[in-house]
Amino acid sequence: MEKRGIIEALFEGGLWRSRLIAILAVVFGMIGSIVLFFVASYDIVMIAKKTYLFFFGNYHPNNFHEILIGKIIGAVDLYLIAVVLLIFAFGIYELFISEIDDAENSEVGKKILAIHSLDELKDKLGKVVVMVLIVGFFKRVMHMEFATPIEMLYLAGSILALALALYYMHKGEH
Repeated sequence: MEKRGIIEALFEGGLWRSRLIAILAVVFGMIGSIVLFFVASYDIVMIAKKTYLFFFGNYHPNNFHEILIGKIIGAVDLYLIAVVLLIFAFGIYELFISEIDDAENSEVGKKILAIHSLDELKDKLGKVVVMVLIVGFFKRVMHMEFATPIEMLYLAGSILALALALYYMHKGEH
């Protein structure tokens, strides 16, 4: 084994320990995730309150169903983004800091935290991001009005493209 010089040893030690700066991404990813879970849950509670008032109170807007669907889809979108941040935080922690011991001893942990490289982390994040985009697309389509048959054809083509994306995304898993 080769002997290292003191400067090389100090530099390499400092370089290796500098990876710990990734803890910032982990901490703030977790904070962002928690905030989004609370905001989405608040949105659901508020729409439940409006639904209660719709059935038992005097709240009867003409577009209640669109409001209901829009708010629920918006909350699902926020939950998915919160999950992206969770996966990101767990993955960065496992890749740069340390394995999560509690996760290694858990069946759930073994499923969601099987991240051994940046490519695996990008793959997991990419799949959830595609789902976020699909939900966002669905949310926007709900409020569109179609005036011509070609617009309906564009919508059908968009839905087909999304279905194909989902199919090819999950094709390699089975």
